[in-house]
Amino acid sequence: MATTSGIGVSPELTKAFSDAVETKNVRFFKVIIQDESLVPVDSLPVTDSFNEDLVQLQEYLEDREPCYILARLDDPPSEWLAISYVPNFANVRDKTLYASTRSSLTKSLGSTVFTDSLFAISKEDLTPEAYEAHKRHKAAPKPLSAQEQEMANIKAAEREAGNSYEGSNARKNHIGQRVGLSWSSEAEDAVKALGSRNDSRIVILKIEPSTESLELDSFVDVTVDSLSSSIPSDQPSYVLYAWANPYSQAGGDVVFIYSCPTTSPVRYRMLYSSAAVSTYLAVKEFLMESGSAFPLATKRLETSDPAELDESFLKAGLNHDGPADTISNNNGAREDYPAKPSFAKPKGPARRR
Repeated sequence: MATTSGIGVSPELTKAFSDAVETKNVRFFKVIIQDESLVPVDSLPVTDSFNEDLVQLQEYLEDREPCYILARLDDPPSEWLAISYVPNFANVRDKTLYASTRSSLTKSLGSTVFTDSLFAISKEDLTPEAYEAHKRHKAAPKPLSAQEQEMANIKAAEREAGNSYEGSNARKNHIGQRVGLSWSSEAEDAVKALGSRNDSRIVILKIEPSTESLELDSFVDVTVDSLSSSIPSDQPSYVLYAWANPYSQAGGDVVFIYSCPTTSPVRYRMLYSSAAVSTYLAVKEFLMESGSAFPLATKRLETSDPAELDESFLKAGLNHDGPADTISNNNGAREDYPAKPSFAKPKGPARRR
């Protein structure tokens, strides 16, 4: 369940959006948080195709000011795209506030009309070319594992041979399918973007219990000193921290942290615990696809108290706590340390005669 800010939709926005849904003559609404409320500050009419109108949107975006863009699509014109524009240069408080208010905006205006969502961190993410790339990504089939590809090849060979038998439904439903939660497009895009730079950033994921899907809670730049204060202290979350540090061969690590405060409801604790491994594996796939600058640490960290997350905690958890001139590879092994001898089992007592 994602953290919400409690900020609601203003009557002005509710009426303006309702009218636009009926008249179909508005292409974009620019919405900001003002006086603890979501208010419309600009609207652009439909003048051409969606991609042509998207060019006009650029002049309404600021380099340091987040906003939401509600965009009417062309096919069909009754459907809308919800855009969260949170630029990299915005301050951390605004980034957190806009991330925690996003779901309230679409739910208050009617989730059914918003058939797609897009997360942008720069103006370049909202060009016609970037939007076409977004659509191709959504339409593209998910990458197959070796086992899934093998099953697909077998089925293709059977079809070519005229053999339509595919085994029992139980086998078809369970063999070669990824086990785990579904991912929102915003959550997946944020994980892939996490490794695009070699600096310290954090992605926080939450599970929406009603749909058992992973949703993006926040995606911000965070130093290791501010890590603990960036993580929710009252509910579980999956934390992906791209940590630039001098202890790793690659110059940094992407650290997977399962945070589960002791005050969390039992139901959520069970839900997050059961999905932690599959979420970690999905993160690994996404980072490999995007060519992450930092490797994903092979050690998954856990905490019941986010306040303990600091540089010492990360160093100890990733086995980076040796001498300063000792660099660790990503599997946690020290390169200049010989392997420790295995523990020798002590001899038992002498057998009595």
